[in-house]
Amino acid sequence: MTALRSLLFVALFYLWSALLAVGAAPICLLGPRRWTMEMMRLWAKGIIALLAVVCSVRVEIRGREHIPAGAAVLAPKHQCMFDVFAQFAVLPDACFVMKKELMWIPFFSWYAIKAKMIVVDRDGHAAALRKLVKDSQERFAQARQVMIAPEGTRMAPGAPPDYKPGIAALYREIDVPVHPVATNAGVHWPKHGFLRKPGTIVFEYLEPIQPGLKRAEFMRTLQERLETASTALLPL
Repeated sequence: MTALRSLLFVALFYLWSALLAVGAAPICLLGPRRWTMEMMRLWAKGIIALLAVVCSVRVEIRGREHIPAGAAVLAPKHQCMFDVFAQFAVLPDACFVMKKELMWIPFFSWYAIKAKMIVVDRDGHAAALRKLVKDSQERFAQARQVMIAPEGTRMAPGAPPDYKPGIAALYREIDVPVHPVATNAGVHWPKHGFLRKPGTIVFEYLEPIQPGLKRAEFMRTLQERLETASTALLPL
């Protein structure tokens, strides 16, 4: 039964995504950026509704008092693609740091450009970090929430953490708080495969880390908070 419901969800997911992407293209891609962001919010809410109705996967938001209203860095635990989609339904004006390889995807890349997401070359090293900081400063000037996965890629639930330097560079160069976001999304929406396992996906917004810590202390604090909270959300 789970497999059949999952297959139905995947079909509806792609149908919903295609209808919205194609149907909204003339309005969103030619209109102001905020129209594109509202379309992405609608898209995310539709995915959340499909998960609940088709797969009995519900989404719970915890720590709403820590959801930033203005400029901030969010450091989410990244376990699957859904933990990216879902943020459009929660944050006021989300801006994602994404790898340049995704810009080859039709429609997705067009909307990413229109929404002014931050694209980085993961092989660019120092130049990529400088671009990340510069682009983030521009987004902060617009009071946006920049989301960067500390590990840089999807990690299976419970996998050993592997934090990258991008988040530390942002923290060092930009005077804004960093909000860790714990999740168990990968339990119900695995990194690979089509199965969507019934249960509750939790996104827990944690107390922000204020500016001013040394690099090593910041990274230790971020990893301790994010890993502890995410591990606590996993099934026993």
